[in-house]
Amino acid sequence: MKLLAFAASSSAQSINKALATHAASLVEGASVEILDINDYEMPIFSTDREAELGHPEQAQAFFKKIGEADAIIVSFAEHNGSYTAAYKNLFDWTSRIEQKVYQGKPVVYLATSPGPGGAQTVLNSAVTSAPYFGVDLKGSLSVPSFYDNFDMEAQKLNNAELLDALKTTVNVLAV
Repeated sequence: MKLLAFAASSSAQSINKALATHAASLVEGASVEILDINDYEMPIFSTDREAELGHPEQAQAFFKKIGEADAIIVSFAEHNGSYTAAYKNLFDWTSRIEQKVYQGKPVVYLATSPGPGGAQTVLNSAVTSAPYFGVDLKGSLSVPSFYDNFDMEAQKLNNAELLDALKTTVNVLAV
């Protein structure tokens, strides 16, 4: 199984990228590719820019990566209760190629933050809108208080209860 994982964050030190990478490593039998959405940076989306640029190469490449995957893990960072500007822009451009951005692929949504909320607001938004964008949502999980529950040196969850929940959530993709 070809598993695509990425953080919906442009931060070089993204805790969501650490979570997505760790989660992907737990999927049994998967060949994993970790994307960095910084590789798909484009001008801010507008219909005027779309009329001028069409579908940028970066949006087409991102859409193709999703299409080539058998399953996907996305970990959402939360900025002011919503998606990061970097992810939202990439998503907006890609959705102009095809509204069903995720192309019916099985997907697990994750989210984390340094605080106790675990980015649940953005995760709930993503879960609620998933059916409109071709997401076959297999599960979702919020990891609260990231730095209390994740060992940055070992790059893995150190909270046994959360680790069990993460394994259960992502391994539905291995079926």
